[in-house]
Amino acid sequence: GAPGWGRRSKWRCPQGRRGAVRPGPGGASTSAYQVEGANLSHGKGPSVQDIKTVPAGTSELDVCADFYHRYAEDIALMAEMGFKTFRFSIAWSRVLPEGTGRVNQEGIDFYNNVINECLKYRIEPLVTMFHFDLPAALEKKGGWSRRESVDEFVEFAKLLYTNYGDRVKYWLTINEQNMLTLVGDVIGTCNMEGVTNKYKKLYQENHHMLLAQAKAMKLLHEMCPGAKIGPAPNISLVYPATCKPKDVLAAQNFNAIRNWLYLDMAVYGRYNDLVWKFLEEHDAIPVIEAGDMDIMAQAKPDFIGFNYYNTATVEWDDSPVAVTDSEKKDQQSAGIEPGVYKAYPNPNLLRTEFGWEIDPDGFRATIREMYSRYHLPMIVTENGLGAYDKLTEDGKVHDDYRIEYLRKHIEQIKLAADEGAEMMGYCPWSAIDLVSTHEGITKRYGFIYVNRDEFDMKDLARYRKDSFYWYKKVIETNGEDLS
Repeated sequence: GAPGWGRRSKWRCPQGRRGAVRPGPGGASTSAYQVEGANLSHGKGPSVQDIKTVPAGTSELDVCADFYHRYAEDIALMAEMGFKTFRFSIAWSRVLPEGTGRVNQEGIDFYNNVINECLKYRIEPLVTMFHFDLPAALEKKGGWSRRESVDEFVEFAKLLYTNYGDRVKYWLTINEQNMLTLVGDVIGTCNMEGVTNKYKKLYQENHHMLLAQAKAMKLLHEMCPGAKIGPAPNISLVYPATCKPKDVLAAQNFNAIRNWLYLDMAVYGRYNDLVWKFLEEHDAIPVIEAGDMDIMAQAKPDFIGFNYYNTATVEWDDSPVAVTDSEKKDQQSAGIEPGVYKAYPNPNLLRTEFGWEIDPDGFRATIREMYSRYHLPMIVTENGLGAYDKLTEDGKVHDDYRIEYLRKHIEQIKLAADEGAEMMGYCPWSAIDLVSTHEGITKRYGFIYVNRDEFDMKDLARYRKDSFYWYKKVIETNGEDLS
């Protein structure tokens, strides 16, 4: 398996092909639509990200970090850092411009080149199949609301396995499916025009994604027997605001709705009971066809990929259910689900410049809880600090705040591993600066600085941040030297 961190060397990996490079402690992540650019060129069709209205003051996605043209330079920098793993996504509409049918060979070739470039440096590709960028042609037909979306995703998966399955041995199905369901309006994936029951639409889409994921996992095991696959939800353990019993109930409710629904289905093939009750109360039970549950029960992930940024805290909410759509929207945007839970700002946690709570201990608590529930190897597929990084005149970026954030989180992974959790690796967000989901390029996460502003592309030159050199040392010492 992968090299071990911690006393008991618990960095272990499910067995893959003999002699393979395997995901290890050091890597990082990106996504296609946020880093590639070339969003409507080289044969690529538009995705939902290309047809959405971008938030005011943020740039379009036509350039991003220009990874499409500079991937070789960027992967060489990742190799210089010592990456064992690079997690990236494949843009569905780059290889299938209409989402189905006609294949764009130029897109196929691009990802072949990216994969081969990784392997040249013995960096294991960890490929996300779907990362918030459904082809616009499918969205215009109704997107994930339609039963046909399941077969469309399986067609996409088969194309990927056929072209890349000889070299890609680790796959992730759907990035943050829970966020697609819970905050799709924020990330540009949710069209609610004319919808009268938001829950019914969202949880029908969710059912189709769960079924598509199960079929894709089963297909990979058939087509590429040595390969491994898992889901990639965003998991944040939920705390009760106080020790009041009702606050504990609220935390259990939100944990089920936010976290366990997706992993219970992926791992065990069953709907979470608390969520099922919630769906009944909101007239949102999805249409489940004969055989659906059998397929999901038979499809087994080999590992769990998960994104972690912070925990959540809630209290019980006794307010009446809203009677108008506008009241519902106001409540939901405030983190309120009447009679179920209400968001509560945790006074014990520091926050980032962008208002995100920082909770390294919660990272370990989340890992503990997941391993207790599912007993599968885990790989961190996102974790990081978004900040207003500044490039000095001599080409330096002093991001000690990012180093401190990552250090504290890696320390907690090591402790969780020592306690018995099987950790395959760590791929923080992000390898290189990219366009944040709804806050633009000025919210930077990368180890590599990209010289551009929100609307001034400048020269897109790459600069190594202080965190670049720090992370290089972390990987070299297998996580022993975090100073």
